Amino acid sequence: MVPTGLIYAFVLAVIGYILGIFTNPWAALPFYVLAAFCLWFFRDPDRAIPQGPVAVSPADGKVVLIKSLPEGMRVSIFLNIFDVHVNRSPIAGKLIAVDYTKGKFLVASKESASFENERNTFTVEGEGTRITFSQIAGLIARRIVSYKKQGDYVTRGERVGLIKFGSRVDVLFGPEWEIAVREGQHVAAGSSVLARRKDA
Repeated sequence: MVPTGLIYAFVLAVIGYILGIFTNPWAALPFYVLAAFCLWFFRDPDRAIPQGPVAVSPADGKVVLIKSLPEGMRVSIFLNIFDVHVNRSPIAGKLIAVDYTKGKFLVASKESASFENERNTFTVEGEGTRITFSQIAGLIARRIVSYKKQGDYVTRGERVGLIKFGSRVDVLFGPEWEIAVREGQHVAAGSSVLARRKDA
């Protein structure tokens, strides 16, 4: 459980309790429902991390785009409100850059969100490779949380942050990687293999 979820749930439950006492008991019900939703939404389950020369998904969600770029391949994952929103590192290594960019709050499933929306971008270097991945805010998700800073070391599948409510995560792979997922596939952070090293 992400601590933020406990805080939200507690505040909503207190509001519901107070309304129930001073007004109609039924007035408290929506707040109790929202408190329960927050406890569920901010869940943070443990995951079995695959071993070997692979890169795991940094997010739960649906692969909405796999695109070839001059610098490699970009895999875009859309998270709806039913997905776990804790993000993880695709590979082990050193965070050589953590860059926050202000932007818009367009619908996260659209490709333009990759460039126009508010985002936080990690670049992790290790295991003889480098991967860049971005937490991207969406229409509803307007709060990006990062647990890490530049210079930190992370393990494959380690938690690095979260995005509150619907959002998007983009992952940029270099030419040394072979994509192991397809568009429309649902992936799980830390446990789904997004790509494999070609030279392994």
